[in-house]
Amino acid sequence: MNSPRSVACWMLRTIALLMMLSLAACGEKAVFVNSDVTGLDFAKDFALTDHTGKPRTLADFKGKAVLVFFGYTQCPDVCPTTMAEMATVMQKLGPQADRLQVLFVTVDPERDTQALLSQYVPAFDKRFLGLYGDAAATAKVAKDFKVFYQKVPGKDPGNYTMDHTAGSYVFDPQGRVRLFVRHGQGPEPIAHDIRILLN
Repeated sequence: MNSPRSVACWMLRTIALLMMLSLAACGEKAVFVNSDVTGLDFAKDFALTDHTGKPRTLADFKGKAVLVFFGYTQCPDVCPTTMAEMATVMQKLGPQADRLQVLFVTVDPERDTQALLSQYVPAFDKRFLGLYGDAAATAKVAKDFKVFYQKVPGKDPGNYTMDHTAGSYVFDPQGRVRLFVRHGQGPEPIAHDIRILLN
């Protein structure tokens, strides 16, 4: 007959084993750091032109995760920091970075010409693409993505700023919107979530 002490030891070992197994099982289900918007009924597609002059829709990037950020080239803070952050994300992803497409959609088509976008956007990473449309196309894609933007007048007509939504949307390789990334979190949470989508 087993002693009470050996029974107690066996029970403790069994409990410890069960706890380890349950923790391992929890580790198998990866959890997003950013806002999970899977099943969102907007932000479905766009029809814009990239900075090389090629018409683009979301379908062009099937098989890749896609991050869409709305900004403008003369933005003093949010846009350059977001783009620099995404360049760091690409570095952190290593070889997987080739399976992520970063898209910069201008909300200032009046000033952000194809030539300007072709200089600005790839300066952060040569794989990044700048997208633009006319005023109507810009308004349509912003409405479809529920992105806010508004001109803030400056001292003269050409010297204005743009208020705009600072977050980004991320699509999985099947073209489904999955994440909303808030501005200013740093690159690691973004890289973490994109690895989940790519794996």
